[in-house]
Amino acid sequence: MTTGDRLPARERLLAAAEELFYAEGVHTVGIDRVIERAGVAKATLYSVFGSKDELVRAYLLRHNQTWHERLIRELDARYRAPRERLLGVFDVLGERSAEVSFHGCAFVNAAAESPPGGPLEGVCDTARAWVTEMFADLARQAGVADPLPLARQLALLYHGATLSARMDRDLAAARTARTAAATLLDAAAR
Repeated sequence: MTTGDRLPARERLLAAAEELFYAEGVHTVGIDRVIERAGVAKATLYSVFGSKDELVRAYLLRHNQTWHERLIRELDARYRAPRERLLGVFDVLGERSAEVSFHGCAFVNAAAESPPGGPLEGVCDTARAWVTEMFADLARQAGVADPLPLARQLALLYHGATLSARMDRDLAAARTARTAAATLLDAAAR
């Protein structure tokens, strides 16, 4: 730990990266702004992460983990029935997309700025695959016999609602997606 109440350099760099990269973009924000915000030397960034790409990768992994933890915590606290837990994903997404700090999906944003096959592709793919896996698990719990096709449909709704909330500034997108998800869930559960 650094002196006083300051966080270790790694945590300060990740906090600065989260704030700047999420709001402005991973390629728009230069490394000098990140190190200035974090209050560290450039050499510290390179000794901790090795490169800007690795800092971006670490930021995305942390962003993903934070969102997953929030989503699961909210589902656990608010919903008991498997069907409501599945549909509750869209409620939590709607609340998140209404926050002033919401800038869309960090992974879509980063992928849009990166070349296909670039260093961020794997972490973006993994994050998006988690959404499908989460929906498959929730669909299984809700009694859907073949959960993967439904999970893929729900993931499309989820990602579409996220994109629509950001690009169209449609605060009802998650609610609309929830309605469609209920219809798909009911049809798959028959």
